[in-house]
Amino acid sequence: MPRIWKPSVTVAAIVERDGLFLLIEEETSEGIKLNQPAGHLDPFESLEQAVIRETLEEAAYDFIPTALVAMYMSRYRSQRTGEDVTYLRFTFCGTAGAQHDRPLDEGILRTLWMTRDEMAACQDRHRSPLVLQCVDEYLEGRRAPLSLLHTHASVFNDG
Repeated sequence: MPRIWKPSVTVAAIVERDGLFLLIEEETSEGIKLNQPAGHLDPFESLEQAVIRETLEEAAYDFIPTALVAMYMSRYRSQRTGEDVTYLRFTFCGTAGAQHDRPLDEGILRTLWMTRDEMAACQDRHRSPLVLQCVDEYLEGRRAPLSLLHTHASVFNDG
């Protein structure tokens, strides 16, 4: 039987406060990069649960998703290793709740707040071209209701 190709599912959080966007600075195989709080969907969780968890782990903020900005499919080939991965990225917008005094995920150096223009001025430091694209589409007012997302109960049990 041939191997089945499967994309990697990720989530990202757009958090805006007073015209500033929450970003993380992280160590990657390509050097130190900027990204929204983002990461992979884990087994037994919904997309909403994943973005809430990733925002807490990477930025130490509670995240309350309010809408889906967009779903993106992109392909990444590492210049260093040649690894080729296709990503399905679900980008949510929402509000930041409490900030917690807790260590950030391994590889996350710090959180920072930047304007859209500050982000545009350092695109060479972005983890992906989607970092700025997501913010621009958020600023254009793109929103889809969370009710579009359905997670079947079978996702939450391993039996």
